[in-house]
Amino acid sequence: MATEDLGAPAYRKWDILAWMPGRQSYNEVSSLSNCTDYQARRLNIRHKADDKKPQFVATLNGTALAVPRILISILETYQEADGSVRVPAVLRPYLMQDHIRKPPEPSTTLHHHHHRKAEQ
Repeated sequence: MATEDLGAPAYRKWDILAWMPGRQSYNEVSSLSNCTDYQARRLNIRHKADDKKPQFVATLNGTALAVPRILISILETYQEADGSVRVPAVLRPYLMQDHIRKPPEPSTTLHHHHHRKAEQ
């Protein structure tokens, strides 16, 4: 990231991007900044290693993942012609399936009626 785009506390910043086929571009889904000891000095956060003099700690700032953007990237990248989505190999242990398919349409032949008891 260019120096002029850094916030005051950031010494260095990395953006994490995901490919979005629908936009034909990479888009930011998270970022991480190395703030060295800037924030620690302002907050007086120190660490003492063994018998050494206390020193200011280094801090990192990271944003959470932009979940909607992650989902867009996965869906656009892995969607099959039939509308199902092939689950990326790294996510299969968590989803315990290799495809996500549209559930069948509900049957219109079965109707459940709920009747209220008449008030007395």
